Amino acid sequence: MEQIAKSLSWIFLPLFMPIYALLLTFYIPSQELDISHASLFDMDDGLKTQILFLFLVFVTIAPGISFILMYKRGLLSSVEMDDRKERLFPLFIMLSYCILLFFLFWKKAPNYVLPIYIYLLPLTGAIMAFMCLILTMRFKISLHAVGVGIFSGFILAFAHNQIEFHYGIIVISILCSGCVLSARLYLNKHTPYQVYSGWILAFLTTYLCMVWLPELL
Repeated sequence: MEQIAKSLSWIFLPLFMPIYALLLTFYIPSQELDISHASLFDMDDGLKTQILFLFLVFVTIAPGISFILMYKRGLLSSVEMDDRKERLFPLFIMLSYCILLFFLFWKKAPNYVLPIYIYLLPLTGAIMAFMCLILTMRFKISLHAVGVGIFSGFILAFAHNQIEFHYGIIVISILCSGCVLSARLYLNKHTPYQVYSGWILAFLTTYLCMVWLPELL
């Protein structure tokens, strides 16, 4: 059981969650409620690959390498960042990469040429990284729970704007969240409060940002 919990923790590493969310929304058929908006599913495959590559670089690879280098130089006692205070600078790094990715999309594809979700996902990631940074100054929050919370919130918000969608994906996202939260509790990495508060905060923030921000931008 312990090995399963560890495997789930690595498979659903927070750095991977935006990629999983994009893969599901890129390649599973869906249709926008507002037909004047570009659809993720109907985008050109080459454009999808470019967007996935940029997310992979800015949200997964670059932060991951930064964290490994910090560990190698003794700035982190473990790659899992078990010490609350050690998480502050990595969260700042994550915040910086999300902002960079948002402005890259804004610079290269202004006036919302791309579907709005492409701009909102890194922006929401930056908002969550900032919130986690502030909260981590006071107490330890589960970043795994935050990761799957963002994933589930994104999927639900995306489904909210579709007239055609495989709603079983929402159930899958919730089940994945439950498995990850259970794994973190089983491994005694967090208390129930740290896990549940992280997921609820990330889920609600992501959902509200995805639903409300398009009306403001």
